[in-house]
Amino acid sequence: MINAKTELYGIIGHPVSHSLSPLMHNSAFKALGINAVYLAFDVTNLNNAITGIKELGIKGLSVTIPHKEKIMEFVDIIDDSAREIGAVNTLLIRENKIFGYNTDWLGAVLALQEKTELSGKKAVVIGAGGSSKAICHGLNKHGASIHIINRSIEKARELASNFNAGFSGLNEDKDIYGDILINTTSIGMTGTDTQGQLPVDDKFIQNFKVIMDIVYSPLQTPLLKSAHEKGLSTIDGLRMLLFQGVKQFELWTEKLPPLEVMQKSLYNKL
Repeated sequence: MINAKTELYGIIGHPVSHSLSPLMHNSAFKALGINAVYLAFDVTNLNNAITGIKELGIKGLSVTIPHKEKIMEFVDIIDDSAREIGAVNTLLIRENKIFGYNTDWLGAVLALQEKTELSGKKAVVIGAGGSSKAICHGLNKHGASIHIINRSIEKARELASNFNAGFSGLNEDKDIYGDILINTTSIGMTGTDTQGQLPVDDKFIQNFKVIMDIVYSPLQTPLLKSAHEKGLSTIDGLRMLLFQGVKQFELWTEKLPPLEVMQKSLYNKL
C-alpha cells in the first residue's frame, strides 16, 4: 500500500508511455513485499528533472532514449563500464549523490549466454547507435570478435575502432559469416515506417547460428520469424529488457531479484 514511506523509482525518457519497465519492476516490488513504486516520467528537460529527482527523494531511475548520453553530465560517480560505453541507463541516488551505471550490456550478455558461449565466437552487430555500443562492450568483454554493419559506414567505422572490430555498410557484404547475428536497430518494430521489414537481406540470415533482435514489439519480429523458419536459434527482445532490469533491481534494492515474476509480467503483457 502506498503511503508516506513508499520509496519512489521510475524511468525517464521521451516518449515513455510505451515502456514495460513499470510493469516489470512493480511486479518485483510486490513479490518481495517492498514498499516502493516505479513510475514513467516523460522528460524533455534534464536540468529540471535532476532538480526534481533530488528534491522528491527518488531512489533510482532507468534512463532511456534520448537521454542515455546527456544524463552523464549530471552524474556524480560513473561506473567504469558506463564510461567506456559512453551511456548511462541506470541511476542510483544515495545521500544526494547520483551514481550512474549501464546494465544494457549485462542484459545482452545474459540473454546471449542462455543460447551460446561468447568467448571465441564471431558476432555481427547491425547498427551503430547506443544499444550497439553497449552490446559490443559486452561481447568484447566476454571474448567475442565483432563485425559491425550499419547504414552509415562512417558510424560503423567509428564504433569498430573502439573494439578492434570489422565493419561494412548495410547489405554491402553478403559473404560475411559468423556465429551470432544481433539487430540493434528499430527495423521491424511495430508502429515504425520499417514495420514488417528485415534489417538485412533474408539470405544473409542463414550465415549464422544464433539470431538476436532487441526489438520486442512485435515479440516475433520479421528477423526472428525468418531465423525460426531456417531452424536457427533465436533470442527475442524481451530477454535483454528482462536481464538489464534484473540488474537494475539488484543495484537499487541490494536484494535477489524475483526473475520468474519479472519475466512473467513481461511475457503475459505481450
